[in-house]
Amino acid sequence: MPFARWMAALALCVSTASAQQQQPQRSDTLLLTRAAAIQLALERNPQLDVAREQIAELRAAKVQAVAIPDPSVTASLDQQPGFFRSSASGQKNIGAALQVPFPDKFRLRGDVAAADVKSAQANYAALQRQLAALTAEQYDSLLVSLRHRSDLTEAQTLANDFLKRTQARFDAGTAPRLDVIKAQVDVAGATNDLISNERAIANASSGLNRFIGRPLGAPIVATDSLGVPPMLPSVETLEAQALDARPELAALMAQRNGAHSATTLAREFWLPDLTLGVSRDVTGNSGPGVFSTGLAFPLPLFFWQHTRGEVSQSQHRERELAASYRDLEAGVGQDVRNAYAAASTALRQAIYIRDQLLPSAREAYRSTAASYAIGGSSAFEVIDARRTLLAAESQYADALAAANTSRSDLERAVSVPLDTIVSGTNP
Repeated sequence: MPFARWMAALALCVSTASAQQQQPQRSDTLLLTRAAAIQLALERNPQLDVAREQIAELRAAKVQAVAIPDPSVTASLDQQPGFFRSSASGQKNIGAALQVPFPDKFRLRGDVAAADVKSAQANYAALQRQLAALTAEQYDSLLVSLRHRSDLTEAQTLANDFLKRTQARFDAGTAPRLDVIKAQVDVAGATNDLISNERAIANASSGLNRFIGRPLGAPIVATDSLGVPPMLPSVETLEAQALDARPELAALMAQRNGAHSATTLAREFWLPDLTLGVSRDVTGNSGPGVFSTGLAFPLPLFFWQHTRGEVSQSQHRERELAASYRDLEAGVGQDVRNAYAAASTALRQAIYIRDQLLPSAREAYRSTAASYAIGGSSAFEVIDARRTLLAAESQYADALAAANTSRSDLERAVSVPLDTIVSGTNP
């Protein structure tokens, strides 16, 4: 008896410790909507941290581009008998110099650096759009895996019910043994499908956790559900919005402005960068201090080297960016139209499966199961009808995920939320 009491107390302590260890895991479970997932990704994803640091680097480079050069101080021993040897007849000179670029060059250098900052900021906005679309896609992947689990669980329940009815009919002598074996195989298949679905859910959860900056194995619960998205605006409206809002176009335009400022700066090669200097002889026996001042600036005697060199290079850079901008405009239009075609097709497929295929598959299974109950249908027909229904439900889940994911990709291509565009059209 004392030994039994000791074992019972030990089991109670172990169960209490286990419960305490499991409690933090439950508290770490995150209830997440699609919008919240996107918001967390935009706040925590390290790719955006990289882009923000790059913008900060360019801002620092802008400060450096317009910085006034530091003056220089020199000291020399002149007319001395040897290296670093001073004599009464020698000179001891101390001087200071300051090189001042032509004032307009400060402005142009600042414009070039500011253009780099604007380009990086636009690329950052494009990365945000892309990351939002990828997060929504990963969230929908988790939703479709969960929906598949629901459908597979229902299929397993139906398979078990069918097995019970088949076993009852076999016991009553109205069904052959082969029908029972078929029903058992069907139950095993449904169970294996559920086991495989667990892997899909785990992979989708870890992928979403990576996007939102959480540990990959952290528990997550998607609170949204898959549904048929709203109708799409016209492709012409979306294309016009994209040409106004795509950050890639803004980034390239900033680069073009910077290249124009760089060309203007290169053409100012003939404007002098002034070098101002002052020196003083501080030799003790030279009497009062003797000062000397100077002014130096470059003389662009070989001007053709500049016009054929940095000026020509900058001009060709401008033309290159202008051609790239025209090509990018066409690419943006094609991107919008491709994304629109995918979203429109996926939406039409989801509506068709919801309104046509699923009702037919459900009715076929219902009538076949009812017929089997009264001895009219075979076990194979019931199993085939159930598999057809499961395939239709699986297609519907995949179609819903494709419709929502392609809509998110279309928003990325347009760079404007589709809900803010009021002109809707039928898919």
